[in-house]
Amino acid sequence: MASEDAEVLSDESLGEVRLVEVPEDAAGERIDKVLAGLVPDLSRARLQALIAEGRVAFDGVPVTDGKARARAGAYAVEVPPPEPAEPSPEPIPLRVLYEDAHLIVVDKPPGLAMHPAPGSERGTLVNALLHHCGDSLSGIGGVARPGIVHRIDKETSGVVVAAKTDAAHQGLSALFAAHDIGRAYVALTRGAPSPIRGTIEGAIARSTHDRKKMALVKTGGRHAVTHYVVERAFGPQERPLAARVACRLETGRTHQIRVHLASRGTPCLGDPTYGSGPPAEAVRAAMREAGLRRQALHAAVLGFRHPVTGEDLRFESPLPADMAALERRLAKL
Repeated sequence: MASEDAEVLSDESLGEVRLVEVPEDAAGERIDKVLAGLVPDLSRARLQALIAEGRVAFDGVPVTDGKARARAGAYAVEVPPPEPAEPSPEPIPLRVLYEDAHLIVVDKPPGLAMHPAPGSERGTLVNALLHHCGDSLSGIGGVARPGIVHRIDKETSGVVVAAKTDAAHQGLSALFAAHDIGRAYVALTRGAPSPIRGTIEGAIARSTHDRKKMALVKTGGRHAVTHYVVERAFGPQERPLAARVACRLETGRTHQIRVHLASRGTPCLGDPTYGSGPPAEAVRAAMREAGLRRQALHAAVLGFRHPVTGEDLRFESPLPADMAALERRLAKL
């Protein structure tokens, strides 16, 4: 625990910045010793290393010598996130849709994270792939994310591809960067977007109010385009209570479909981050009966040209049990 003199600003992917107030009576003592007393969960040796790396600053100016004398006032201590441990193979069942010497396509169930992250180092798709593929899994994506070239959210189900060789990894990465990938999703939404067919376009960036969320922004951010069509509306025709919406990605940004649909006032059912209000009681009852405990979003189609053989590939995944059960119940509204 940090002391009451240290404020912590944290982000799992960016690490922490400790804002430490050095009192007047500590001025003149060695800065490494003073900070070690104010931030007891960081050892003096650790603080000396952070100082040597230029991660300790007073009034915006880095302190580079641990022997320097402390000054009264606020110090910023940047604590980077821990280095990711090399993931270990785990015998997690996989539904393999396609596999050759270069790549593997799987139908990811909801609840399975793509790769290890701080605080969640096990039980991910990477761990499963390491067990299934062995030494063939490409490491070009980094130690913590071998083979991963794109991601879908932990609670989103559906088709994903991973590379088993460096050549496939580079080729797939180029396809995704050029948006030369066919991707279609199915969402069950609160209400139905209007018009029934359209394009949602808007730049997406991390929210300035909540670092765990993404948001549409007027300036900055990354260009994002989602094409959608309402395949079926449920409930009163003049004001549907829910809908099945097919979404085709032109770009692939973090939480893109979830943010874009929410911007129309029709978020994915069950979305804990972008839900922005409960659906009608009849829809809530259907969700309970179906056992839906996540956002109702499924990566249904993935199509691309094989980066090594040149073969055109296309994979489809039916709705998983929870979304299929929910759709059946919504059809009765």
